[in-house]
Amino acid sequence: MAVVADASTLLPGRRRHASRIVRYLRHHYPAAECALNFDSPFQLLVATILSAQCTDQRVNLVTRTLFRRYPTVEQLARVSVPKLELLIQSTGFFRNKARHIHSCCRVLIDQFDGQVPRELSQLTQLAGVGRKTANVVLGTGFGIASGVVVDTHVARLSRRLGLTTARDPEEVEADLLQCLPRKEWISFSHRMIQHGRALCRARKPLCGECPLLAACPRVSVSEPVSFPTP
Repeated sequence: MAVVADASTLLPGRRRHASRIVRYLRHHYPAAECALNFDSPFQLLVATILSAQCTDQRVNLVTRTLFRRYPTVEQLARVSVPKLELLIQSTGFFRNKARHIHSCCRVLIDQFDGQVPRELSQLTQLAGVGRKTANVVLGTGFGIASGVVVDTHVARLSRRLGLTTARDPEEVEADLLQCLPRKEWISFSHRMIQHGRALCRARKPLCGECPLLAACPRVSVSEPVSFPTP
């Protein structure tokens, strides 16, 4: 049985540990980027709302048609909620998402001249937009490092790598903000997500193939490392 590391012993030195993780990720995932397809910050906002409890692949299939028909906030605002529900139904929770998107469109037109605001506090006042979605829009849409996007991959990998012991996404983000330089906030999430999908899976992570193995404490991973057969 492999030894399971205790993250609490790593936290005091996590800034130094985080720097090592950042270097590994930057080297192995230099071109990592947002998996959602979009042509404007507004389209990214809509796609991110749709991505809740849904895969990026499914969202991209839906938005391919949605954005071709209604590429701007003004055009999408004219779509009725029932019709929007039909267009996005396959993303799940479509009734709430349709209401949120319709509300966002109206508020953007009425209060922000049809433009997506560049302030975190303004974004999080929009329907269906929490801190995670706001960070996605600001970081990926505008290049503004407002915080670290914490999705399920980032939260899980951050605990496994010993960067946090928190479970709440905002607490995970607070720990990451303390140990990551601001210039890495945007790219760090993209690289962690790509790494989580490729190797550091929730069940049976491919530790023997992982370039981060030497730096990873494998917190809560009980399986022994299995290296691929040459």
